[in-house]
Amino acid sequence: MRPTHPKLIPTEKKLVKEYMTTNVISLDAGKTVKDVIGLIRTTTHDGFPVLSNGKVVGLIAARDIIDAKATDSIAPLMQPVILKTHPDEGMTDVARKMFRFCVQKLPVVDPAGKFVGIITNADVIRSQIERVTPEKVFDYMTTLKTLYGLDPLLSRGMVSVKNLIPTQSKVYMDELDGRAYEIKKGLAEPLIVVHRGDKYILIDGHHRAVAANRMRVQELEAYLIEIDSNTELGIEKTSRNMRLWSLDDVQIMDESRCAFLA
Repeated sequence: MRPTHPKLIPTEKKLVKEYMTTNVISLDAGKTVKDVIGLIRTTTHDGFPVLSNGKVVGLIAARDIIDAKATDSIAPLMQPVILKTHPDEGMTDVARKMFRFCVQKLPVVDPAGKFVGIITNADVIRSQIERVTPEKVFDYMTTLKTLYGLDPLLSRGMVSVKNLIPTQSKVYMDELDGRAYEIKKGLAEPLIVVHRGDKYILIDGHHRAVAANRMRVQELEAYLIEIDSNTELGIEKTSRNMRLWSLDDVQIMDESRCAFLA
């Protein structure tokens, strides 16, 4: 019996509570510039939420205290908080909000308005990278039908990481860090894998797979495109020509993909 697709549609909605930072260093609204300087020196941060009775009322950053006296109160210097989010808001909605208003951080509050965490633009980016959509899976299945005359079946299950054959020769260290975080939190998107005979060919999700391999994770969830054919795919030939036999053969680039021009 041919598998149906209800498990593919929809992908679970990603929520703020899955990505926000909850252990946030904050300051009371009654503190002074001296207190801000002390936190900047003793932490890796240059900005902090300002609270009053447990509710966030502002954000204070190093730029806000330039030319201020150490004894000055931070209340008139802080940036008032206008936008907030809550733990159950979708990350896509938060991304739109942050882009529209050009903000880098949003305080997260509970139903009573109490401050519970921070969500940043880096969290938003991490939640969106390498997303697997139904269209991506179905488009690849259509490609197989068109190029090879195949009629693949679709299922969803766990695959052994060590058995995956990569089709991408390079991944990037900065993205591996994000994928490792998602795997630890149970937030990783499924891979897209072609299963042909005894081969498991990785089509999409190389950063997730390499991160899992480095972490010695045994299995990952995947959309399995099952092919009952001896036909070797073009992507398999390419992989063989690049001498990619396992995830250990994928090169990890410890550099930014961005090029900056002077």
